[in-house]
Amino acid sequence: MIASALREALNEGYGRTHLKKDVLAGITVGIVALPLSMGLAIASGVSPEYGLYTAIIAGLLISLTGGSRVNISGPTAAFVVILLPITARYGLGGLAIATVMAGLILIIMGLCRMGRLVEYVPYPVTIGFTSGIAVVIASLQLKDFFGLENITLPEHLFGRLTELALALPQLNPWDTLVAVATLGVFLGWKSLKTSIPPHLPALLAGVGAAWLITHNIDGSTIATIGSRFSWSVDGVSGQGIPPVAPRFVLPWNLPGIDGQPIGLSHQLIRDLISSSFAIAMLGALESLLCAVVADGMARTRHNPDNELIAQGLGNLIAPFFGGIPATAAIARTATSVRSGARSPVASFTHGLFVLLAVLMLAPLLSYIPMASLAALLIMVAWNMSEAHHFARIMKVAPRQDKAVLLTCFALTVIFDMVIAVSVGMLLAALLLLKRISDLATANRVSEDNDDTITDLPATVAVYDINGSLFFGAAQKALGSLRNMDSQVRVTILDMSDVNMLDMSGIVAMENLLQDLQKRNTGLVIHGLLPRLIKKLNRAGIHATEDHIAFGHCMNTSASHARNLLLSRT
Repeated sequence: MIASALREALNEGYGRTHLKKDVLAGITVGIVALPLSMGLAIASGVSPEYGLYTAIIAGLLISLTGGSRVNISGPTAAFVVILLPITARYGLGGLAIATVMAGLILIIMGLCRMGRLVEYVPYPVTIGFTSGIAVVIASLQLKDFFGLENITLPEHLFGRLTELALALPQLNPWDTLVAVATLGVFLGWKSLKTSIPPHLPALLAGVGAAWLITHNIDGSTIATIGSRFSWSVDGVSGQGIPPVAPRFVLPWNLPGIDGQPIGLSHQLIRDLISSSFAIAMLGALESLLCAVVADGMARTRHNPDNELIAQGLGNLIAPFFGGIPATAAIARTATSVRSGARSPVASFTHGLFVLLAVLMLAPLLSYIPMASLAALLIMVAWNMSEAHHFARIMKVAPRQDKAVLLTCFALTVIFDMVIAVSVGMLLAALLLLKRISDLATANRVSEDNDDTITDLPATVAVYDINGSLFFGAAQKALGSLRNMDSQVRVTILDMSDVNMLDMSGIVAMENLLQDLQKRNTGLVIHGLLPRLIKKLNRAGIHATEDHIAFGHCMNTSASHARNLLLSRT
């Protein structure tokens, strides 16, 4: 079924000019995706071809079914911190099964219309964990950047940095030189602001530098995709990546950590469910954030539920062709839009370009230095870090938001993204509740500051209740009334500004009533919305002749107060 995004683009009138722009944009972003897909697969602990297969299968499928016109989907850097531990424990097979499960979760989220999920994630939480992920990704690339071959990096950041520092005396100067050349050309080309993305000239510079070094300096060695990875298909083997299209394979037939087919069991599904949920949540968040950013750039509107379903389909099907988790990539999407993309045709072209590159350029891709891929991923990490947004939050945000930002950042770096987002969301929710509860107040008013209160006896007190009376605010607002003047015989609660009342608010009202009855003080509830009055009635709080009355205008409420006062004389 053609997705709404593609159908809308075609219905608006799609001609040769639009096609040309989309195809050129797709080729441009395909050039960017080619090295990044391989580098991100390697960073996730699998061979580079699996990143390419993800860009092909997920990229093509999501472009046809997605809810965004210009999103470009494939492997992304944000996933690395989740995927690497899965691969280390369960191998490629476990990663593929986790991806299928994440796809199912995303489809369910889309069908349940949870596409507005991104609106409920606070900005400091998003910046905190993405900045933390960027630090982790950058630290993972330092091994290849400096050509450190014979070390094993620990899972956690501080242990990893310690191991890297101890191994620095063993760095390969030639790998380091290639990485620096790649990084330098990338930054220099980016400053030229040309239509050609800096990834291609930077990569070519790295390949050229590696060729010059190995052919002119005796004893020099530089790690490449060809020297690091090998393949075997139908009895034919080679170095680098296989020059074949993605082939159908059952995910549970892919190898586990022991190299044998991982199989499928109830225990394995239980072990992977939390990781699958993390993949799905991050995929949903990044895809929807990307769609929002893309809408602002391309002046389009996305369908968030359709986008979630499409991302789910991509992640569900890609593992059956060797794919790993995919989501919309903000940087690649921005490159596509800047190159003229205005429909999913650009994303589809990007997938076809990667496919043709695998079939036709596989031998050449084996010459790409690992150090060059590391340099490119360090740039991805820098762009992902949102350093300027991080600094701005620290400069202008309230202290509570700064605390959420730093907590998410620290937990992502020290532990992992799942813990960081969970704790960050909890902190943000608690801070929101506190801020809302701070708005709930109960203040005594008099004739001097309220013209609607006239001719009331001194033994009648009027209190203005503001805000939402929920579990975080009800006791604070209504509890203060217990300290009212002992001479007061009737209390009018002006609740015309109360718009929410939960069970905690009802219990707080019951406690207030009990306290007032012990003091033989009547209560008039003024201006409360009818739907909230029904809640009180269901809880047993009704109008009575000598204790409780409800009024909808101040004259009526004042009259009720005088009647209740008479019953107490």
